[in-house]
Amino acid sequence: QVQLVESGGGLAQAGGSLRLSCAASRNIFSFDAMAWHRQAPGKQRELVAIINKVGSTNYADSVKGRFTISRDNAKNTVDLQMNSLKPDDTAVYYCNALRVGGSYWGQGTQVTVSS
Repeated sequence: QVQLVESGGGLAQAGGSLRLSCAASRNIFSFDAMAWHRQAPGKQRELVAIINKVGSTNYADSVKGRFTISRDNAKNTVDLQMNSLKPDDTAVYYCNALRVGGSYWGQGTQVTVSS
Protein backbone atom coordinates (compact mmCIF):
# COMPACT_ATOMS: atom_id res chain seq x y z
CA GLN A 1 0.00 0.00 0.00
CA VAL A 2 1.03 3.59 -0.55
CA GLN A 3 -0.59 6.95 0.01
CA LEU A 4 -0.21 9.44 -2.84
CA VAL A 5 -0.99 13.10 -2.24
CA GLU A 6 -1.08 15.55 -5.14
CA SER A 7 -0.58 19.29 -4.80
CA GLY A 8 0.02 22.31 -6.99
CA GLY A 9 -3.18 22.45 -8.99
CA GLY A 10 -5.16 25.61 -9.48
CA LEU A 11 -6.12 28.21 -12.02
CA ALA A 12 -3.79 29.35 -14.80
CA GLN A 13 -4.14 31.44 -17.92
CA ALA A 14 -3.50 30.01 -21.36
CA GLY A 15 0.22 30.13 -22.02
CA GLY A 16 1.04 29.97 -18.34
CA SER A 17 2.66 27.31 -16.20
CA LEU A 18 1.86 25.14 -13.23
CA ARG A 19 3.89 22.55 -11.37
CA LEU A 20 2.16 19.55 -9.83
CA SER A 21 3.78 17.46 -7.14
CA CYS A 22 2.95 13.99 -5.86
CA ALA A 23 4.22 12.94 -2.44
CA ALA A 24 4.34 9.22 -1.70
CA SER A 25 4.18 7.66 1.76
CA ARG A 26 6.82 5.07 0.90
CA ASN A 27 9.90 4.63 -1.26
CA ILE A 28 8.86 5.24 -4.87
CA PHE A 29 11.82 3.19 -6.08
CA SER A 30 9.80 0.14 -5.04
CA PHE A 31 7.44 0.86 -7.93
CA ASP A 32 8.18 0.01 -11.55
CA ALA A 33 6.90 3.37 -12.73
CA MET A 34 5.20 6.55 -11.61
CA ALA A 35 2.74 8.38 -13.81
CA TRP A 36 0.38 11.31 -14.13
CA HIS A 37 -3.07 10.87 -15.64
CA ARG A 38 -5.87 13.36 -16.18
CA GLN A 39 -9.61 13.26 -16.60
CA ALA A 40 -11.60 16.09 -18.13
CA PRO A 41 -15.37 16.38 -17.62
CA GLY A 42 -17.22 13.88 -19.77
CA LYS A 43 -14.01 12.20 -20.95
CA GLN A 44 -12.11 9.07 -20.04
CA ARG A 45 -9.03 9.23 -17.86
CA GLU A 46 -5.91 9.42 -20.01
CA LEU A 47 -2.20 8.91 -19.42
CA VAL A 48 -0.29 12.20 -19.55
CA ALA A 49 3.26 11.18 -18.65
CA ILE A 50 5.12 8.24 -17.17
CA ILE A 51 8.60 7.73 -15.75
CA ASN A 52 10.19 4.41 -14.86
CA LYS A 53 12.63 3.71 -12.06
CA VAL A 54 15.66 4.41 -14.22
CA GLY A 55 14.27 7.72 -15.39
CA SER A 56 12.99 6.89 -18.87
CA THR A 57 9.95 8.95 -19.76
CA ASN A 58 7.05 8.87 -22.16
CA TYR A 59 4.38 11.47 -22.89
CA ALA A 60 0.99 11.76 -24.50
CA ASP A 61 1.29 13.38 -27.92
CA SER A 62 -0.91 16.25 -26.74
CA VAL A 63 1.63 17.35 -24.09
CA LYS A 64 4.98 16.52 -25.71
CA GLY A 65 7.32 19.48 -25.61
CA ARG A 66 5.18 21.27 -23.00
CA PHE A 67 5.10 18.96 -19.97
CA THR A 68 8.01 17.37 -18.12
CA ILE A 69 7.76 14.57 -15.58
CA SER A 70 10.52 14.10 -13.02
CA ARG A 71 11.13 12.08 -9.89
CA ASP A 72 13.15 12.54 -6.72
CA ASN A 73 13.75 9.13 -5.16
CA ALA A 74 15.27 10.66 -2.04
CA LYS A 75 12.18 12.77 -1.35
CA ASN A 76 9.69 10.20 -2.71
CA THR A 77 8.12 12.78 -4.97
CA VAL A 78 7.10 12.91 -8.62
CA ASP A 79 6.53 16.26 -10.27
CA LEU A 80 4.83 17.37 -13.46
CA GLN A 81 6.00 20.70 -14.86
CA MET A 82 3.35 22.05 -17.20
CA ASN A 83 4.25 24.91 -19.53
CA SER A 84 2.40 26.63 -22.38
CA LEU A 85 -0.87 25.55 -20.86
CA LYS A 86 -3.97 25.36 -23.03
CA PRO A 87 -7.67 25.36 -22.09
CA ASP A 88 -7.75 21.72 -23.26
CA ASP A 89 -5.40 20.88 -20.38
CA THR A 90 -8.23 21.58 -17.93
CA ALA A 91 -8.83 18.38 -15.97
CA VAL A 92 -8.36 16.63 -12.67
CA TYR A 93 -4.79 15.33 -12.58
CA TYR A 94 -4.03 12.07 -10.76
CA CYS A 95 -0.75 10.62 -9.56
CA ASN A 96 -0.35 6.87 -10.15
CA ALA A 97 2.17 4.36 -8.80
CA LEU A 98 2.53 1.12 -10.73
CA ARG A 99 4.11 -2.23 -10.08
CA VAL A 100 3.37 -5.81 -11.05
CA GLY A 101 0.18 -6.76 -9.26
CA GLY A 102 -0.83 -3.32 -8.13
CA SER A 103 -1.73 0.21 -9.17
CA TYR A 104 -2.27 3.01 -6.67
CA TRP A 105 -3.90 6.39 -7.14
CA GLY A 106 -3.97 9.75 -5.45
CA GLN A 107 -7.15 11.72 -4.88
CA GLY A 108 -6.46 14.13 -7.73
CA THR A 109 -5.87 17.85 -8.08
CA GLN A 110 -7.88 20.22 -10.26
CA VAL A 111 -6.15 22.18 -13.01
CA THR A 112 -8.18 24.85 -14.78
CA VAL A 113 -6.78 26.82 -17.70
CA SER A 114 -8.64 29.92 -18.82
CA SER A 115 -8.44 31.34 -22.33
